[in-house]
Amino acid sequence: MGRAYRVVLAYSGGVDTSVCIPYLKHEWGVEDVITLAVDLGQGAAMEPIREKALKSGAAESLVATVTDQFVKDYAFPALQANALYENRYPLSTALARPLIAKLLVEAAEKHGADAVAHGCTGKGNDQVRFDVSIAALNPNLKVLTPAREWGMSREETIAYGERYGIPAPVKKSSPYSIDENLLGRAIEAGVLEDPWAEPPEEVYAMTKAIADTPNEPEYVEIGFERGTPVSLNGTTLDPVALVTQMNELAGKHGVGRIDMIENRLVGIKSREIYETPALLVLIDAHRDLESLTLTADVTQYKRGIEQTYAQMIYNGLWYSPLRDAMDAFVQKTQERVTGTVRVKLFKGTSTIVGRKSPNSLYSMDLATYGAEDKFDHKAAEGFVYVWGLPTRAWAETGRQ
Repeated sequence: MGRAYRVVLAYSGGVDTSVCIPYLKHEWGVEDVITLAVDLGQGAAMEPIREKALKSGAAESLVATVTDQFVKDYAFPALQANALYENRYPLSTALARPLIAKLLVEAAEKHGADAVAHGCTGKGNDQVRFDVSIAALNPNLKVLTPAREWGMSREETIAYGERYGIPAPVKKSSPYSIDENLLGRAIEAGVLEDPWAEPPEEVYAMTKAIADTPNEPEYVEIGFERGTPVSLNGTTLDPVALVTQMNELAGKHGVGRIDMIENRLVGIKSREIYETPALLVLIDAHRDLESLTLTADVTQYKRGIEQTYAQMIYNGLWYSPLRDAMDAFVQKTQERVTGTVRVKLFKGTSTIVGRKSPNSLYSMDLATYGAEDKFDHKAAEGFVYVWGLPTRAWAETGRQ
């Protein structure tokens, strides 16, 4: 590794990223460490984080608030693709990484840094997402990964930080590793590492336990324009407000919990707990509206695209030519996905109970079994004969 004189470090305010500051300076000879803390709606006060970076030895401490960009440019395109990793996880954490990588690259270019750094370890997915995204945006920029290389235990990391004035956690730290942003929470470690153990209620913060949810269902009407959610119960909302309110509505009814065994990109199976109330409800509603407004062949073909799209986000390939190409397809399919979906929230479930659209392909006259039926039943006989002809020929050949 060639020496880097000025580095922009992705900074969270935790132990690892704080220790990265003196480690980069004293072990790797970095002269200036500029930290970048990114506000993605995680609810943390950013000023204490900014000040902690300076106290830990940062030459400059930057804060970027990009919640609106996060929802509009990352979450909503993924929602239009109905992106669910392994058909369950709506990628709340994974979607944040390409945006943070983009901000790191921009900050490095603005401040004349010759490298960027992050505090990811060697076991997770985020190291791949950061490294690959940074390489896609600026292949000449070096990426430093001290936590992946220093080989220190948690206790040794804390002790190293104390040598340089970084205080140890005041209280016993939570046994859980938690990543949080506006889209949801990801919780792992502690007792959750046993896949047989039921998650304790204490791990949840966005969703109520079923016993604590209302005893009456609540209905919410979600309005979409060209595949993007724009309103709740007839009130037009900006993207951040819409996701925030949907999180509160669904979470109040215990909707949005995921407990899954996940296949990490690095080859490890991990037990993950997620809370993503808004995303799960919005994707379900969006997919239902597509069933009303897209033709059968487009809907069915798009399902394969959606799986690939989700895998690419999870695998750190947001800035890739294939995702760009898939985006073009997805955006084309969304031109008529406008309408309203009515959702019933009750006791941990989100059930779609109604949908309507000015672009609906549903015809009551064709679908009804009543007197208004205009379907030509006589035409069906010839259709069935031609459709079944290959099967009939195969069956007759087999008898010979």
